[in-house]
Amino acid sequence: MDAVNPRIEDYALLGDRRSAALVSLTGSIDWLCLPRFDSPACLAALLGTADNGRWSIAPTVPHDSQRRYRPGTMVLETTHRCDTGTIVVTDALDVGDGQHRLVRLIEGLDGSVPVRMELLVRFDYGSVVPWVSDGAGGLHLVAGPDALMLRTPLDLRREGGLTVAEADVDAGARVGVELAWHQSHGEPPGAADPAEVIDATTRWWTDWSDRIAYEGAYRDDVRRSLLVLKALTHEQTGAIVAAPTTSLPEWIGGQRNWDYRYCWLRDATLTLLALLQAGCTGEATAWRDWLIRAVAGDPAQLQIMYGIGGERRLPELELDWLEGFASSRPVRVGNSAVDQVQIDVFGEVMDALDEARASGIEPDPLAWAIQREMLAWLEDNWDQPDEGIWEVRSGRAHFTHSKVMAWVAFDRAVRAVERDGLDGDARRWRTIADQIHAQVCARGVDERGVFTQAYGSSALDAAALAIPLVGFLPADDPRVVATVEAIQRELTDHGLVRRYLVDELADDGVGGEEGTFLLCSFWLVDCLALMGRHDEATQLFEQLLSLRNDVGLLAEQYDPRGGRQLGNFPQAFSHIALASSAITLCPAHTGPSEHRASAGGGPPLR
Repeated sequence: MDAVNPRIEDYALLGDRRSAALVSLTGSIDWLCLPRFDSPACLAALLGTADNGRWSIAPTVPHDSQRRYRPGTMVLETTHRCDTGTIVVTDALDVGDGQHRLVRLIEGLDGSVPVRMELLVRFDYGSVVPWVSDGAGGLHLVAGPDALMLRTPLDLRREGGLTVAEADVDAGARVGVELAWHQSHGEPPGAADPAEVIDATTRWWTDWSDRIAYEGAYRDDVRRSLLVLKALTHEQTGAIVAAPTTSLPEWIGGQRNWDYRYCWLRDATLTLLALLQAGCTGEATAWRDWLIRAVAGDPAQLQIMYGIGGERRLPELELDWLEGFASSRPVRVGNSAVDQVQIDVFGEVMDALDEARASGIEPDPLAWAIQREMLAWLEDNWDQPDEGIWEVRSGRAHFTHSKVMAWVAFDRAVRAVERDGLDGDARRWRTIADQIHAQVCARGVDERGVFTQAYGSSALDAAALAIPLVGFLPADDPRVVATVEAIQRELTDHGLVRRYLVDELADDGVGGEEGTFLLCSFWLVDCLALMGRHDEATQLFEQLLSLRNDVGLLAEQYDPRGGRQLGNFPQAFSHIALASSAITLCPAHTGPSEHRASAGGGPPLR
């Protein structure tokens, strides 16, 4: 990795379904949050400098490095080759005994390689220097509520703030290191054998990935994306975080830097669809149950996002001591979008729970009761302006996509009565759905016959690609065709889709540039497939596959001119959409987008 010009795609993800770490190409762990995805990082060089915390293991002589995940796992192997020999460093977050343990195993393959380990811990996002002492068979690092225990047979020494070890690793040698977190008022966890932890973690991930039912086209690509989603799923609550990082920039040097270590309700539909299509019903059920718990209560207090446990307060702060990834400031934790009104999430929740029932997940009576309360609130508020899917900070508007998703809410409610036999006033809900449909078709389309970002606006918005995907209109409707073609002409860069034209037609209140949006690019794949343009859809899909890094990971956005990934990484929505589009393109399967597109029971076309 170039320290002067770091790249987001230089990193690989480690996950244990509770927390996450990012490992660079050079073997440096530059991001580690324990014990949860949203905990303050104890290694934060990713968003600052080496002085904000990192853990490096690498040869001290010139070398070439290659890495891979062990097949079907989130266990990372990095092979370093130099003139004197070859070593492999295997990294894993322990999925086993409930401890929060990161292990690294150095193995000599041939010759002899001089290796240096450097550890610098800085709690609270790189700001707090721990007290370091010997104890419990290792090095103990403590600050406030957090403590880490470093154990290794290597001889450790202190060099200023660094903990350092050096060794010549010969062929056949195996040297393990573990870093275990615990609450500072409690006892450190017992010592573990890193090799045994890695073997057990490999077996766990392999057992899980072998149960993925999908056997169609792009199977390996789908499986890797589902492994990412599993790694981002909290094992206890079932919540899926949008990404394990905060403030990776949507444009290098820009200020579009947000904290994504939380759970967005709109992720629900595509998450459920992707998991269910791949046979992961246990994960889909856990996500459904998290969703019910999170949204329970007064529908007027429904939030667009929640914490991993369903927490509602996620105050946004700026960490001014961190210089940001590639000098992209500010670095933010928390997310003030939590207080926005985004009407589309009601449709996402209704659609998600409808898909859960359709897939055979046992209905939950509480879920339907909550849905009816949501519909009652939405009946009185669907025609109000909101901040929309893109969480604009420039004020509310009548966003076309929000109205479409309000239609989805009532459409799916009708189906719950007519298909599933649930109790409700289907006639009234169909009347409201018809009213919304007529309004969108009258006010959301401009003189070109193209769906626009908001009523009365001329701005294009890639969110309009969802219109055929949710069954609002068929893919061959002239307005849908015109919208897709307008987006291809005006919102694409090297074939990839932008959300909208920042600061030209659509002021979102943030300013600055951003990259192309990978989710929207996958939506275009799905639309083209539904329109029968399969060759074009496949070509775009394979272009998107080529944007992944060397271990198959995608961020939120991509800069096609600079040739680099942008935004938080890896991004759950990008991997959800990848799996969904792959299945849609498989002739032997009905893909998630095809399934949703056929779901709508809307009124005759107007």
